[in-house]
Amino acid sequence: MSHIRQNFPRPLLGFVAYSGTGKTTLLEKLIPVLKERGLHVALLKHAHHDFDIDQPGKDSYRLRHAGAAQVMIASHKRWALMNENPSKESEPQLSELLRHFDAERFDLLLVEGFKHEAYPKIELQRQALAKPPLHADDPDIIALVTDKPNSDGTLPELHIDRPEEIAEFILQWLARQPLRSTIQTETVNNRNDHD
Repeated sequence: MSHIRQNFPRPLLGFVAYSGTGKTTLLEKLIPVLKERGLHVALLKHAHHDFDIDQPGKDSYRLRHAGAAQVMIASHKRWALMNENPSKESEPQLSELLRHFDAERFDLLLVEGFKHEAYPKIELQRQALAKPPLHADDPDIIALVTDKPNSDGTLPELHIDRPEEIAEFILQWLARQPLRSTIQTETVNNRNDHD
C-alpha cells in the first residue's frame, strides 16, 4: 500500500493518460453518474502549464500580483483559496496537495493526472493516438478505459463511451476499500440488494 493511500482518509482514484485522450471529457460525464449513485465526489486536476483561475483587473488578481502568497475569494455561493507555489521550478507533490482537502465533505477523490505518483489509477487509451500503454510500467493502474478492446487480459477493460459501466466498476472498487463513508456503504448495499 502506498504512503499516500495510508495517510489520506478517503479513497482516491486517478485517471491517467497521454494528453488529448479525453480525461476531462470522461470525468465530466462520469461525475454526474457517480453523484446520481449517491457519492459526494471531489476532484484534483494536475495542470502541466501555467494557469490562472483569477481574472486580470479583479481585486483578488491585483492583490495576488502585488505579492500576496495566498488569496481567498469568498461569496455566498463558493470560496476559493489560491496559493502561489513557493517552488516555481518543481511540480507539486500529490501528498502535499491532499493536505488541503476537507475529507469530511466527500466520499471519493478523483485525481486527473499525477501519473508518476503511487496511488490507484485508471488508464485511458485511444487507439488513434497510438501511444504505448502506461500500465506496463505502473503496478498501480487497476483498469483500462479504452475506445477499442486491446486487452492482454491483465486488467479489466471498460469502454470510454460508457460512463455508467465505469461508475459501476468504481462502486465495486470502493466496496473493497478499507475506509468508506456511510454514503458509500449505503450506495453499495442498496445496489447489491437490487442485484
